[in-house]
Amino acid sequence: MAPTLFDQKPEPGDLIEIFRGNYQHWALYIGDGFVVHLAPPSEVPGAGASSMMSVLCENAYVKREELWDVVGTDRWEINNSLDNEYEPRPVPEIVREARQWVGKKLPYCVFKRNCEHFVTELRYGKPQSRQVRQAVQTAGMVVGVGLGFMALAGVVSAFLGGDNKKERKNTQ
Repeated sequence: MAPTLFDQKPEPGDLIEIFRGNYQHWALYIGDGFVVHLAPPSEVPGAGASSMMSVLCENAYVKREELWDVVGTDRWEINNSLDNEYEPRPVPEIVREARQWVGKKLPYCVFKRNCEHFVTELRYGKPQSRQVRQAVQTAGMVVGVGLGFMALAGVVSAFLGGDNKKERKNTQ
């Protein structure tokens, strides 16, 4: 059985994944009920699709806030799944560095420098964003399928319609 909202007890250094509808917001738990996270101006609990405006932001602020204030009524979970790929840094280093970033304005790019990149760099020393990776892979598949259909349509059209250049030339 999956843990319920109140069964989860994050430890300092844990990554917190917050489900905001169409995307996930990420924070790093630093202890005593607080998280540190990179937040564009549109990032607020319950913002849902309107928080997608973060795509247009160039800057975001590193904030230290209570976990429940960041989560709001959204579903969340502890997600340290990259521990399988990378060795987490020592917890005191993670927490110290996270606290040092609080209050700073940082460049923000949803594709290259988002909240997930920020917290994974704190935990592992490597910025990663699985949701960006998944979006790029999905977009690549959609483009590939689209190009495949266009090529197929061209072949079918040529096969069924023959070469219309002669017909166009004769009618001119």
